[in-house]
Amino acid sequence: MAAKIYTDRQDEQIIETVLKKGLRHTVPKWSVLRLAFGRSLRIESHPDESLDHREGGGSEYSLEQLTGEGKDHEEDFTPLFRALLSVRHAEDLFADNDAFVRWLQRHVRRGLREFRSSWMESHDFHNYLLHELLGNLTTPVPTVADDGERLIHALAEIGITAEVVEHQEGSRISRYYVRLRDVNDIALLTRGLDKLAFALGLGEYGIFVSPTREPRIAALDLPRPPEQWHMVPAHTLVSWLETAAPDWRMPVYLGQNVSGQGFGFDLATAPHLLIGGTTGSGKSVSLHALLLSLIRRHDPEHLKLLLIDPKHVELAPYATLPHVIEQRVLSDASDAIASLQRLVETMSEREAILASLGARDIDDPRAAHQGWARIVVVVEELADLILQSNAIEEPLVRLAQKARASGIHLVLATQRPDAQTFSGLLRSNIPSRIALSVQKGAESRIILDETGAEKLLGKGDMLVKLIGQPTVRIHGVMVSPNDIAQGIVDAKRRIL
Repeated sequence: MAAKIYTDRQDEQIIETVLKKGLRHTVPKWSVLRLAFGRSLRIESHPDESLDHREGGGSEYSLEQLTGEGKDHEEDFTPLFRALLSVRHAEDLFADNDAFVRWLQRHVRRGLREFRSSWMESHDFHNYLLHELLGNLTTPVPTVADDGERLIHALAEIGITAEVVEHQEGSRISRYYVRLRDVNDIALLTRGLDKLAFALGLGEYGIFVSPTREPRIAALDLPRPPEQWHMVPAHTLVSWLETAAPDWRMPVYLGQNVSGQGFGFDLATAPHLLIGGTTGSGKSVSLHALLLSLIRRHDPEHLKLLLIDPKHVELAPYATLPHVIEQRVLSDASDAIASLQRLVETMSEREAILASLGARDIDDPRAAHQGWARIVVVVEELADLILQSNAIEEPLVRLAQKARASGIHLVLATQRPDAQTFSGLLRSNIPSRIALSVQKGAESRIILDETGAEKLLGKGDMLVKLIGQPTVRIHGVMVSPNDIAQGIVDAKRRIL
């Protein structure tokens, strides 16, 4: 019996959507599967075994369709597919056909799931593919470091006379402090940033301008090429936590600001957080930095984690921690809804006790004897959950509205920042936001209520807008799988 690649109902729905609204012309259905395969290969982790199982309503595709097996030499790409997967999974998939078909199906179905959760139908599908499949292969931006004269000349091209008064080198950008001839030129400069970036040959990357204490001096942040970046190492997380403000109840570390100083905040005062960014932006790494910060500072008696990850990938390593509620990472929307509803009940119970004690919140001395642990809900991909069930929004909104006093906090992340994922009710009740690189200014506005994230550099470059504070640009800490594993081991060792 010839080998087949199987899909389910949801897979077929996204295939039809791509053909109808994305490609906009008649192509074979299996061509979408090839694109999905390529998309999955761009993800560093391996697709999990849950993709071997499928619900009804799907279809089956032959290897002749998908890889060209059995066709003329010019059309048979099966050896290429086998070679790619053999290298990726360190197996001889020329000798083991069953394993080859299994990995092929997992990658195809994961890629289709990525299309479903990260591509918005209102966006051009060709641009989406260019960004997702070739996003890291773009030509490096030209350097402007130590080239103040070039900057001054470019400013003159947009009608601004200025002089460089100071120059700093950050981990990824060069910051120039320029003195303008007239204070009114600040508005002209802000309007002309796109033209300035074009004059300097910065491509799709943008220039950010920040005011200073002197009205006529502006700080311009110009990106350097990736080969000149200095990544923020993981050990800075540990050193920063040791010096975090003593009155911060839940300090979490993100990385360094443009001047190289460590940056973090108190999640307890956030008190909830929205995180949005496209694939490759560094969203998941930021989540790991937050989680590692929390488990390093808190034992299970003082911190509980409710982890929800519909993709079964990013949060799985934390499942064995005693901090984790139910000792597992939830992936199904129905399980997540049930757990969130139980949290709503916990919130109501704590509120009633606080009211009886005359206490304002969990930190009130009159509530200290209750011994309540803070609870942090982390959702790795909110869009996937909403696709499974819109009912997930109701308990999230209730918690966002009222859970702060009870010591319950939300961290909601997605690579699909649109109005369906981050509804108005969620956004209005979660004032603290983190935006990593996105494709459109409209997505930046969904996350931050302002544009700018569409001009970020990716790989952890982010705009952070905390409650009551101005937006700041941060370069995220680099956290590897080994750092995550070591952080979990260290947390367990401290508990013992």
